[in-house]
Order: sequence, then C-alpha cells, then structure tokens
Amino acid sequence: MQSSKPMGNVIGKLSRLMTYSQELGLDLKTEEDRFKWFLASVLFAKRISSEVAKRTYREFEKEGIVTAEGITEAGWDKLVGVLDSGGYVRYDFSTASNLLEIAASLGKKYGSLDALYTQSKDSRDLEKRLLEFKGVGPTTVNIFLRELKAVWEKARPQISPLAREVASKLGLGQEELEFASVESALVRLNLEFCKRRRCSSCPVREGCREAGLSDPNVILRKR
Repeated sequence: MQSSKPMGNVIGKLSRLMTYSQELGLDLKTEEDRFKWFLASVLFAKRISSEVAKRTYREFEKEGIVTAEGITEAGWDKLVGVLDSGGYVRYDFSTASNLLEIAASLGKKYGSLDALYTQSKDSRDLEKRLLEFKGVGPTTVNIFLRELKAVWEKARPQISPLAREVASKLGLGQEELEFASVESALVRLNLEFCKRRRCSSCPVREGCREAGLSDPNVILRKR
C-alpha cells in the first residue's frame, strides 16, 4: 500500500495538469464557454487525435463560429471548410451535418445548453437529453460533463475506462477519481502518454506501477 505522502504528490501533479478545456482557454463557469466546450467535445469524441481536435476547434474560434446561432448561420459548406482547415477531413461531412442538426434541435427544444441543464431532473436525465442530439454518443457526453463536475451539480457521468486504467496503475481509488480535475487529467495521461508509450516523459511516472514496461526508450536503455 502506498503511503499518503506519495499519493498526495500524485494527486497534486494531476491537479496541476491542464484539462483540455483549460488548454483551449475556456472558463466553464460562463454560459458562453460551456457551449464552446460542448462544440469541442463533439470534435474530441471522434476517433481522431487530440491535436487535430484542438486545432479544428481553434479554427472555429478564428472564424467566430462558436455559438449555436453561428453554426446555423455558417451553413454546411462553411462548416466543412472549417473542419478541413483544422485537419478534420475524415469526419468533415458527417460532423458538419451533425452540428447543424444539434444547433437546430437545441434552439427549438431548449434555447440553450443551460436551459437543457435546468430542465434536467438529475444526472441521468441530463445525459439522456444530451444523447438525443444527432451524433452525440456516450463518449461525447462523458468528455463534456466530466470537466463540468465542479460547475454543474448534475454533471456526474460514469468514470471513463481510460481514467480507471491509469488510476489502477497509480494506485488511486474511487474517492480520488471523484475529484473534479483528476479524471480529466487521467484521461489525458492515457491518451498522450500511456497509449503513445511515452513513460519516460510522463509527469507522474514515479508513482506508476508500470512505468517503463512498454516505453521503447526505457527498454532500450535497460538492454
């Protein structure tokens, strides 16, 4: 069993890692930025690299297409162009169509994401309403809500399997996973370090039970 001090060091390092919404410069305490994060979550949810998703989101910001109304006004051709400029070419047509339908449905049924939240009875109802949007699946909902845990009381999505995988390597339990910023940090570690076998540069390498076991750089040094 790990001592509380090393565990505290791990939690401290995780808490200092930027979440994706923070890296995009978003303040999730504001209604405007919550919609921007929803847009970004749709982009992050596809089987595409986080770098492409971030770059594509920034193209939307550059074009000023960061509201439901802006998406509708832009139209399909413009949206496809913005997606392509960010490198989102694999899913450009389908994502453009989905974004238009999401914007139209949100405006017609709720008026805003915050109104959707207010009308939701509890966390499960909130997730159910979000899942009704075309192209929005469990992955999108998890990405969106896990960074809103500290802002929306009803944002209580299931812990991501990606986060649980890293938590197991670090010896973290359910209690630590419930911390607002920890789950997002663990998912990021999994995607950017574990899956890429970058153990040697991982910020929490010292607390990992499997550090170096799959990192080709570490394996080569040991030979």
